[in-house]
Order: sequence, then structure tokens, then C-alpha cells
Amino acid sequence: MEIILGFLIAVAIGVTGVGAGIITAPVLILFFHVSPVVAVGTALAFGVAVKVLVVPMQLARKQVDFRVLGYMLAGGLPGVIVGSFILAKLNVPGRQGILYAALGSTIVIIAALNLYRVWLRPAQKPVRDVGFSSAGAGALGSLVLLAITPLTAAQVVGTDLAFGLCVSLVGSGFQVTAGNYDGVILTKLVIGGVAGAFAGTYLAAIAPQRVLRVVLSLWLISLGIQLCWSGVHHW
Repeated sequence: MEIILGFLIAVAIGVTGVGAGIITAPVLILFFHVSPVVAVGTALAFGVAVKVLVVPMQLARKQVDFRVLGYMLAGGLPGVIVGSFILAKLNVPGRQGILYAALGSTIVIIAALNLYRVWLRPAQKPVRDVGFSSAGAGALGSLVLLAITPLTAAQVVGTDLAFGLCVSLVGSGFQVTAGNYDGVILTKLVIGGVAGAFAGTYLAAIAPQRVLRVVLSLWLISLGIQLCWSGVHHW
């Protein structure tokens, strides 16, 4: 089942550009009953596997601006460390409700940002590059890069993907070291994800990307709300 999930997530990423982490974590929590901390660690590691397939191609095409990437990492890497520390503090029975609510709120916000990109900025068409865009952070990161830098759309995608790989690698490193991941589920997700990457690359050229992105974002918002509601009950 997890192999099918990895395949479907990779296809969804390829067709819609919505990232691996924002889909994987809530699905593992709500449908596979994985604890929030383990779901986050597994999703981060899966996100690294997805981006490793893409970032070398971006580097080869010189679509990564290292100066902008350096500035982003200067703020992003400390943020990942702080976030990992907060996650560890919330991983106790009495604080599970806060963790559910925080995850749910984050998913709702990121999914809403993806809707914003579809509806309010229709003139900026997403760049098709191996069918992938960056993970959850890409929804916000791409908008900011487009607004405050002179980078082309291709450079925005490449730079944001490289940033996502770096922060996911650091974040997953913390979680894996702490044992906050499920190795069996992760392995199956990656197996399905590799196959889904090729399928997503093909479907990205023929699928109705705008409609599917809206549908997926609305579904993710509903999942985020469910997580927030679970947080209220745990609280």
C-alpha cells in the first residue's frame, strides 16, 4: 500500500507542482495512523529522495543562483534547527494537541498559497522541469523569489529546489538521528516514488495542471483542518 502511496504522491507532485512533504505527512497521520513526529521525519526523508532526482539536473542546466541560495540558506538552516528543537519539545503526550494543530495549520496555509498562485497570479505559468517543483516551502519561496529577485522563472524553480533539498536534508538528518521515522514505510514510499517520478514527468505535459492543482490544494486544506480538529481533541 505504501508503494502505491509513494507512486501517487510522486505523480501528484509531477502534475501539480505541490511538494512531497505537504502531501506525505498528513496522509501518513490520518490514513496510516503514524504519529505526527514520525510522519514528519518520514516525509522529510522522502522529500530528500524526491529532490535528489531533480536538483542535479537543475545544476547541470545552470538554473541555480548560488548567491540567492546562500542568502536563503543563511536564514533557512537555522530555522530548520529551531524547528527540529520545537518538534522535539512537542513530542510528549501532553503536547500532542499542539503538534497536530501546528501541522494542520501549516498545511492549510501552504495549500492556500498554492491556490493563490493559481487564481491570483494566472499570468505566471509554472515551469515544467522533470515534472517536479519544490516541497511545501516552494509555495511561499517561489512567490518571494519572483517578487524580490530578478531571477527567471526557471532559476526560481532551480534555486528553490536546491534550497528545499538542503533544508530537507538537514531536517531529515535530525529526525532520522532521533529515530523519528519509519524505515519500512520510507523504503516503500521511495520505491513507489521513483516509478511515479517518470509517470509524473509524462503526465505533466498532458494533464489539466491548473484544475488538478486546485482540487489537490482544496483536499489538502481539508486534511489540514482535520489535523487541527484532531489537535483540539488531543488537547
